[in-house]
Amino acid sequence: MIKQFISLLIISTTMATLFSTPAHAAVLKTVKACESKFTAPKALSMCFDQVKESVDRELQTWINNQIFILEEFALKTGRKSALEMFNRAQLNFITYRENNCRWQYLHISPEITAAPAYKKCYINTTQHRIEELSSINQ
Repeated sequence: MIKQFISLLIISTTMATLFSTPAHAAVLKTVKACESKFTAPKALSMCFDQVKESVDRELQTWINNQIFILEEFALKTGRKSALEMFNRAQLNFITYRENNCRWQYLHISPEITAAPAYKKCYINTTQHRIEELSSINQ
């Protein structure tokens, strides 16, 4: 029952995300799609902004899903340590992602390609976290 609810929640969140974007906006959702369509650093950076926003929303859905599962577990068992550790791990992930992508930005800076490089790193790191969280509950 809980897994069905979670699946329905994920599907409804995904559908809401898809339909909240105006049809004329033609949002590209992957790094490869942006790189195949744009070569100028400024245009590429703007495209990456859209992808970054999309993966942030998707990651938040998976985080909410995991928190829901861990809260249910804590209610059943009285053990909150897994939830607390997950929250700590998520904060550590955010710090890691920022530091890992920031050094790449600083290495390339002041070149105009620094911002797209940062965003590409951010997107790829976030997508790896999404893959990790989605594989845990399958």
